[in-house]
Amino acid sequence: MPPEKQRVALVTGASRGVGWGVAAALQQKGWRVYGTSRHGTGPDGTVALSVDHADDDAVAAAFARIVEETGRLDLLVNNAWASPPGFAGFTAKFYERPVSDWDSLIGVGLRSHYVAAVQAAQVMVPQGSGLIASTSSFGSRGHLHSVLYGVGKTGLDKMAYDMGAELASTGVTAVSLWLGLIRTPLLLGSGLTEFAGFPVSRAEDPAFVGRVVAALADDPGLPALNGHTIITAEYGAAHGITNDDGQTVPDSHRAAFGGGPLFPPPTETV
Repeated sequence: MPPEKQRVALVTGASRGVGWGVAAALQQKGWRVYGTSRHGTGPDGTVALSVDHADDDAVAAAFARIVEETGRLDLLVNNAWASPPGFAGFTAKFYERPVSDWDSLIGVGLRSHYVAAVQAAQVMVPQGSGLIASTSSFGSRGHLHSVLYGVGKTGLDKMAYDMGAELASTGVTAVSLWLGLIRTPLLLGSGLTEFAGFPVSRAEDPAFVGRVVAALADDPGLPALNGHTIITAEYGAAHGITNDDGQTVPDSHRAAFGGGPLFPPPTETV
């Protein structure tokens, strides 16, 4: 595709895991992909940007570079996350951990998504199109990992909902994505066949999430999803999207977390 016709995406936290997979999948779909990481690494074929998402000026500079080089931005995938100092997994109770955990899990894990969304909207709204997608999880529905993990993920869902309200009629859409168990290299290398009761063989490949995002960006029904939370496994199943093996449709974890509706809240009649 000629460079002037390529759609442009920014994936934050693209050095590994979900971010790496999303960036790689978008690049394979013909997108011009920029990816941020603190060390400036990402999949081959993408443009790696060295960005610390705790630094607002560095984030603004990354967006300025993208606009300077391409003149547009069609997709932001918010995926940056940072673990607290001394963090060794979600094993301790909230009262056994330092309060400063907030600075990483909320200051980066939630705030950085908001900062990037502001920057993206300032490009997308004037051009009249774009998608802002933030990676959330079932930690919004039930206890998962830790108190601050749940706070951050629930914040992302509400953020997408309220941004959707303020982006109405602009041509820009905001959504949050509930990812299930992800088949990261770390998980696959562990030798586990199940994790927290979920079979690893039915979990989501990182690139699966990228294929879901690419399909969302092309979905003619996308405006109707503005402000919504979307379960990636369910959207993938409905649109024929599979894991890297071309056969496996990952399982949704909705039932395991109580079922029920997602954002937006149901409308009550009096």
